[in-house]
Amino acid sequence: MGSHGSYFKERDKKKNIQFPYNQYLAHFCLGVIYTRTDMTEDVSETEIFQVQNLQEDYETPNKKVGDREVTTVDNLKSITSVIKDFDFFVAEKWKIASDKQGSGNTANIGSTLSIDDLRNENGIFSQLGEEWFDEYWINHGSATMVKDGKPTKITTLKDFLEFKGRKDLWDKIVTRTTYKKEAK
Repeated sequence: MGSHGSYFKERDKKKNIQFPYNQYLAHFCLGVIYTRTDMTEDVSETEIFQVQNLQEDYETPNKKVGDREVTTVDNLKSITSVIKDFDFFVAEKWKIASDKQGSGNTANIGSTLSIDDLRNENGIFSQLGEEWFDEYWINHGSATMVKDGKPTKITTLKDFLEFKGRKDLWDKIVTRTTYKKEAK
């Protein structure tokens, strides 16, 4: 879903982005949901084909990759797909966002994980609005509150709203009820 780092926080700068963040009319995500095709064979048993007209300048040494032979063909007619059942969607970033990072080692904004919530733009901020999404993610990991007598970094939307004195908005936080249903 993109970074909540430099270009997101300093919206008039062009670092890691073609135009400054604040010059875009909206920020959209193109999503692709698909099913992985079950591979009935062991991948180590699959053949490797190198198409003659796509061949790189270098040659594969001994025409092998690991224990597998590389077969050169002049023209490749088809490739068995490893994915199927494509479902595409487009959504504004803030409508499908989560209040959690997308991964543990980068400053990326995470999304809701429910496929229905992605399709229906039903992320945690979807009832609060883009302004709350922006302010939360601009401050993510840097805003601190005192909780149980200890300084605590704010990393949940509920804590952020409490910090801002807006507990009255807690009922607008979209909860992940679909996860509870799926877990049963």
